[in-house]
Amino acid sequence: MVMPASAVAVPESGVPGSMGDVRRSNLSLVLGRIAEAPPGVHPSRAQVAAATRLTKASVSSLVLDLLEAGLLREVGLNQQGRGRPSVGLELNPARSVMGMEINVDYISAGVTDLAGNLLVRETQERDNRSGGHVPVLAALAGLAAKVRAAAGDGGVQVLGGGLAVPGLVEPAAARVLTAPNLGWTNVDLDLGALLPDVPLGVELFNEANAAALAELRHRPDGASDFVFVSGEVGVGGGLVVGSELFTGPGGHAGEVGHVVVDPEGVRCSCGGTGCLETVSGQDAILAAAGIAAGSRTRSESIEALVQALHEGQPRALSAVERAGQYLGVALASTARVMNVGSLVLGGHFAVLDPWLRAPLLDSLERYAPGRFAPEQVGLSAVGQAGALLGAAGSVVRSLVDAPHRLQY
Repeated sequence: MVMPASAVAVPESGVPGSMGDVRRSNLSLVLGRIAEAPPGVHPSRAQVAAATRLTKASVSSLVLDLLEAGLLREVGLNQQGRGRPSVGLELNPARSVMGMEINVDYISAGVTDLAGNLLVRETQERDNRSGGHVPVLAALAGLAAKVRAAAGDGGVQVLGGGLAVPGLVEPAAARVLTAPNLGWTNVDLDLGALLPDVPLGVELFNEANAAALAELRHRPDGASDFVFVSGEVGVGGGLVVGSELFTGPGGHAGEVGHVVVDPEGVRCSCGGTGCLETVSGQDAILAAAGIAAGSRTRSESIEALVQALHEGQPRALSAVERAGQYLGVALASTARVMNVGSLVLGGHFAVLDPWLRAPLLDSLERYAPGRFAPEQVGLSAVGQAGALLGAAGSVVRSLVDAPHRLQY
């Protein structure tokens, strides 16, 4: 299921305004109804007409456009009562979008079909903090080409993509305003170079917001109000309220990693002092645990930390306990302001949950007593692929909202 189609059908005659606008609205409505069908359910034209309150003739015409655009395909036969079986409709599995992510110490690219199923994914560990953005984009373009070719070998066409970056972004200008942990400020990205010759282009997203959207779609508990917090080298956050991502008027709400938790603490990459990131970010925890990066990769460093925790090494236990306590301070404050119903942990917070959970829950109870039961603090449903899946899913939602962006 991609998204609910909540719009009301607009008759294609007798309505003021452009007939083209009306048809575009109804194209979105029809595509949305088919996209929201559960897996294995293939609605017929008649069923779509009944659900949207459009005429059968209008739906047949709209479906024809969507078939010609390659967004739908006909499948099987649906038995409707005692009458003649009808042809079912589904999102075309041969059409897809690509999600991409740049983080501090890795890049990633993956292709999902229009229903959100991850078809192929590649991750490459690399240090993105030196050399500026140009070599990072070049490396990601190479990785994206590899993943796109793999999808193509399976007969799947990539229509467009989304890129998630750990920083404040201006999507309309394809600009990263600031990504402190990457060392980027007011960087304009050549997004077209990542996926040349795709009809939908490439859209830009904040990494934590994209991951929060992926959580919203995939969470088994169906939570509609939560704070998502992801631990990487930095700490990202996304706010979901009423099943919608809340980003604030400037689009930059949810910066949980830069909530001040220790006013007398150390300087943060953002320029502030005592941010959550300075005590609960990946680098901060590893340093406090006495685990030097050296020649280790990101995953090797986390594995070394987990091994130290299993062995009961005091420095490692103390570092994670401190991180959990301060994470609780930040989330207690955020939850009081936003009045959300649950908390979702991703990144290294999820990996470290066996040791992080007790100090986190103690801290939440101390600073927000009675606010969260243990079962209201959950782990990510999508893991490290969250930002990638969220970016790809957002592109699909944009396509469902405006299928006319593809030429018929």
